[in-house]
Formats: sequence, structure tokens, C-alpha cells
Amino acid sequence: MNQPQSPTDGRRFTTMVYFFGALGELMFGFDTGVIGVALLFIKKEMKLDSVLQGWVVSSLLLGAAIGVGCAGILSDRFGRRPVLQMMAAIFALGALGAALSPNVIWLIFFRCVMGLGVGASAVVVTVYLAEIAPTEHRGRIASLGQLMVVCGILLSYILDYALSPIEAWRWMIGLGLVPSMILLLGLFYLPESPRWLVKRNRIAEAEAILRRMGRAQPESEAREIEAIEAQQVKRGLGAALRELAGPGLRLALIATLGLAVLTQLMGINSIIYYAPTTLVTVGFGQTASIIANVGIGALNVIVTMIALYTVDRLGRRRLLLLGCIGMVLAMVILGITTLALPRGNGVVAVVTLLCLLFFVVSFGMSWGVCVRVVISELLPLSVRGSAMGLVLVLNWLANFLVSLMFPIALASVGIAIIFLTFAVIGIITFCFVFGLVPETKGRSLEKIEADLRQHGQPFVVSTSQGYKQGSDTRA
Repeated sequence: MNQPQSPTDGRRFTTMVYFFGALGELMFGFDTGVIGVALLFIKKEMKLDSVLQGWVVSSLLLGAAIGVGCAGILSDRFGRRPVLQMMAAIFALGALGAALSPNVIWLIFFRCVMGLGVGASAVVVTVYLAEIAPTEHRGRIASLGQLMVVCGILLSYILDYALSPIEAWRWMIGLGLVPSMILLLGLFYLPESPRWLVKRNRIAEAEAILRRMGRAQPESEAREIEAIEAQQVKRGLGAALRELAGPGLRLALIATLGLAVLTQLMGINSIIYYAPTTLVTVGFGQTASIIANVGIGALNVIVTMIALYTVDRLGRRRLLLLGCIGMVLAMVILGITTLALPRGNGVVAVVTLLCLLFFVVSFGMSWGVCVRVVISELLPLSVRGSAMGLVLVLNWLANFLVSLMFPIALASVGIAIIFLTFAVIGIITFCFVFGLVPETKGRSLEKIEADLRQHGQPFVVSTSQGYKQGSDTRA
């Protein structure tokens, strides 16, 4: 791979790498968001009860849980780029099959196939962007995936709105084929992760990619990665996995597992998947709920773009804590309002919409951009792909459980109890982050891993230094 002939060529190449590296997450967002409005018409055409509605939505998440478990292992063995290409092909197949499904069984099956691509995207895109980004901008670059997610959600909402007058849910889902093919073509021009190349002893190729991306010291950066990798190879994969659960990294593993599960249990995807259903339940008309849904999607994109410029300034941990506070307030107000006032009351409808918007803002400014960044930063290089797969399997299983149960709970216990339950989980999550999640901004992946291995436990959290040994320093 040759060095670019001009700075403009280097910037163009780097922009292409980041764009197509993150574009897989647009498909993730599209497939996630499109079902919300489509479900209003699917359940009418196929006469679905609340249980089948839950399966239509959550089957994608069950497939995603399988996808993340496989994609991490495959990306560690064959590379990040080939798995991304496979993911794009699966997206295209799932979208076409779901659009042509003759009944709900086939629809659930192809939604599950789409989920395989969604899961692969969640693990491989996050790892790829974190590994290829420079340290000082890693939070922002790794968060591009989340920006693509919310852009995909907004795209699906706009498409849903445009096609809803003719109730064309098959077109809503099937048009996901178009960005899938664009992604597949773009990935042929994407380089492999330099860190993965170093793991395979392809040092010259890694240096060439880093140089082409305009890194100031590509040779020294490759050597630093090589030194960490040499330590991992000396220990072996089995020893690395045992160490991940041992004293040196156990608390980092607990932090990543907790973040992966709690981000789903707080209820964000219940809003993304079921916002139109929720708004209809509290008194909005179908058309008004679809328009409001587009507003939620647009706001989500705006706050995510803002968060890209704060994640490397304010830090991950602080944003996670602030986001918890905002989401808990939104759910408490929603729960109390819907519990105290009768269904169909105009005040309930307005408060519900405003609180959903505030919840999305709180999540988008914090958890939306931070969680997968922190997870990818805390996991050691030697098992990052595989360990990310394990963590995200739990993430998607939690997502699957919440999404499957939401319409069932809505029909049985009511929306107020659901909101108050999310609020309680948010309080538990705040305590978890405050006690166990370190700050990682401004530190190389190799430095984070070295510090974790060195200090082990006991530790406390320091906002400037991440994990720090001792018991007399608080964040």
C-alpha cells in the first residue's frame, strides 16, 4: 500500500475508512427503527396478538445475540474486514426475505436473519473503529457507529412516514436492501485493522495503513501494539481468557458486562421499537404518532452529533452518570402522570411525548455514544473481538427480553408500571456506574490494559487516571 501523494489524498482516504467502517451501523439503525411503524400495519394485516407482536420485533434481537457471539470469534480469526463484508450480505438477504414473507412465521425467520447482521455490526464495527482511531479522537471516532445507528433510525422513520398512507410495510422493510448493497460495495475499499494485522505479524502492512491515514509516528505506534501482542502470545489465549476473569481484569469484565445489560434494561429500545404503539396507547392518533416518531428520530440524531464532541472532552463516566439522572427523571414523571390521570387525557399525551423526547436526549448524549466505546476500551487486545462478542451476546439477550415482554406487559400491567420499573433500574444503574466504571478518555488502549493488569484490585475510580490503586481517592 503506497503512501498518499498529498494531504488531501490522505484525508480523503481516512474519511472513507471512517465512513464505510461505521456505515454498517446505519443498517443496524434502519432495521431497528423500521419495525415501529411497520408493526402498526403488520399486526392489522396478519391479525397479531401481543405475543406475536413481541416476537416480530424481538426476533431480530435473538438473531443479533447469535450474530455477536459468532462475529467476535470470526473477526479475531479472519479479520475485521471480511466479517463486515459478510454482515452486509446478510443485511441484504434478510431485508429482501422479510419484505416478501407470506406469513408471520417467515417474517419472524427473516427478521432473525437480519439480526445476524445487526449483531455482527454491533461487535465488529465498534472494535474496528476503536482499533483504527488515534488515541486523542478514539471516543469520537468509535462513536461514529452510534451516529450511524441514529441516522439509520431516522431514515427508517422518514421512510415509514412516507409510506404509511398506503400502509406499505413490505416496502418499508425491503428498501433496506439499497443501503446494504452500497455498504457491501464500499467495504471492498476498506483496509484491515492495523491492530489485527500486527496480531498476524503483518507489521509492514499495519505501518502502511497507519501512514496512509496520516499518523505522525506509524512505526512507533505499530511497535507499541506489537509489544503488547507479544505479551499476549507468550501467555496464550487460554491464559488470557483466564486472566480476564482473574484478579487483574475481573472488575473490568464486571463493568463491561454490567454496562452491556443495563443499557438495555433502562428501556431505550422499548421507546425506539414501540414509540408509535406507546403514543397511540396514551391518546395520539395513528398519523400523529407517526409524525411524533419522526421528531424523536431527528432529535436523536442531533443529540448524538453533539455528544460526539463531548465524549472526548467531558469523559465517558461523567456522561454515563448524567444520562442516568435524565432518564430516571423522565421515567418517574411518565409513570406518575400516567398512573394519576385517566387514559386519553390530553395532559397525559403531551407529557408522554415530552418525557419520551427528554429520555431520548438523555440517552443520546450519554449512553448512546459511551457504552460500546467504554466496553471496547476496557477489553484486552488479545481477546477483544471474542470478549466483545460475549459481552454483546448478553446485551442483545437483554434487549430481546425487554422487547419481547414490552407489548405483553403493556397489555397486562399497564404503561405506568413499565415506566416506573425503568426508573428503578435507572437508579440501580447510576450506582453501578458510580462504583465500578472507570474513566478511559485520553489514554491509549495499550496504556489502559497495562494499568488494569498492573493495579488489579482493590481499586477506586479516578476520573483522570481510570483505575487507581488504593482506597483514599474518589472520583
